[in-house]
Amino acid sequence: MSAWFHTVEPVKHRKDAPVRAHELDDLLTAVGTSRDGEAFTALFDHFRPRVHAQMLRLGLAPVAAADVTQDVMETIWRKAHLFDRRKSPASAWVFRIALNRRIDVGRRSREHACEVADLFAIPDPSADSGAGIEAAQREEHVHAALDALPQEQFRMVQLAFFEGLSHATIAARTNLPIGTVKSRLRLAFSRLRRLLQDAGVTEALQFD
Repeated sequence: MSAWFHTVEPVKHRKDAPVRAHELDDLLTAVGTSRDGEAFTALFDHFRPRVHAQMLRLGLAPVAAADVTQDVMETIWRKAHLFDRRKSPASAWVFRIALNRRIDVGRRSREHACEVADLFAIPDPSADSGAGIEAAQREEHVHAALDALPQEQFRMVQLAFFEGLSHATIAARTNLPIGTVKSRLRLAFSRLRRLLQDAGVTEALQFD
């Protein structure tokens, strides 16, 4: 990986207008096709706080959440060339990476007899070849499980996970009762957990 990545520092919050979905697609495409440092910095600024907030929300300690977030950002830099905007938006692509890393934390914690109280995981692609094959298979399972969600459930997951919105804020943005938001999120994660377990991803954990 280019040493340039390690020079990127968290960017202080700016009062600019939120980045639109198609702009995120453009930025990620620029990183993948030309290793555009400015585009990556914009992606870093947008996704880093969101991923970190969700890792905390999913039960990771601050240090572990920071480590996972850094790993997600490095993976974006390394694998941006694999992004295909025709198949999914940038936010969904990053979402899958983040879930993969969170699943891996759950798996490793179980291996070390540590208690984990949330979601599901996928291993680090830098592991040996056997683990790499397993990682690729699990990544496919996560991708398929997310694609299997009804659109209204996936939308709730995107808003809660990527944008770090509270249930009340999601309800206000979508003009839905807060009870409906909570129900759709719980149904979404229940369905994801069941699909992953059916696919043999035994690290699919309880989401509360």
